[in-house]
Amino acid sequence: MAIIFRAHYPPHSALKSRKVSTRFPAANFFSTAVKMEGTSATAEETKEQKPSKIFVAGSTGKTGKRIVEQLLSKSYGVRAGARDVEKATSSLPQHPNLQIVRADVTEGSEKLAEAIGDAEAVVCATGFQPSFDVFAPWKVDNFGTVNLVEACRKIGVKRFVLVSSILVNGAAMGQLLNPAYIVLNLFGLTLIAKLQAEKYIKRSGINYTIIRPGGLRNDPPSGNIVMEPEDTLFEGSISRDQVAEVAVEALQCPESYFKVVEIVSRVEAPKRPLKDLFSAIKQK
Repeated sequence: MAIIFRAHYPPHSALKSRKVSTRFPAANFFSTAVKMEGTSATAEETKEQKPSKIFVAGSTGKTGKRIVEQLLSKSYGVRAGARDVEKATSSLPQHPNLQIVRADVTEGSEKLAEAIGDAEAVVCATGFQPSFDVFAPWKVDNFGTVNLVEACRKIGVKRFVLVSSILVNGAAMGQLLNPAYIVLNLFGLTLIAKLQAEKYIKRSGINYTIIRPGGLRNDPPSGNIVMEPEDTLFEGSISRDQVAEVAVEALQCPESYFKVVEIVSRVEAPKRPLKDLFSAIKQK
């Protein structure tokens, strides 16, 4: 079921090689503070070739599947990570550039590193499935994302795109009473779990783009993409097709490096190239 957000309220780093634990003791379950060593760098200092093969985590999800399809349409090679390979085989398109591999983000970075294989970039479009397990959002949206980042660091993958959500920092932005913030956090503090994962990514030294979409719609786009800096959009929705479009564009767009962007769609918004939208967002 799609949740529409509506409310009435007005460095890339050169890392030193070291082993990193991917297990989280219960006593530290809600903390992912990790000391990272590195030197800060800007997007201008990051000279990398555009990736040709992409690993997609959450490839059988409603957004992940669209990301896979759009990558294939642009001639990328894709390693589609899925917990259920049989489901992925039946739901994803048959394509010579597509490899389906088993990947469960909750199983640690070693196995994920094997799943990522020879991919040159990772797109994370995972999301927990509602259940009686109140810790599920943390296992998937927090620790699962951390595991993916650590897998990238183990094998030298330097590019990471995360699909997150607007309102993850709602508490700090005065949105505690925003209905969408309340509803999403009813399921194991989902938005807080996502926010902690974002913080980890920023500290990790990996070249990241974090995309925070509004409420996700399954229908085709009905408006143009609006892109704003982090912690500025508190309502609105967007088609999953457009989220996938932004994620794929980020992979080939240096203007998206080391940025957090929030996106919704609006009928009245002018249509602008995604490169221009990314360029308008300043690095923090």
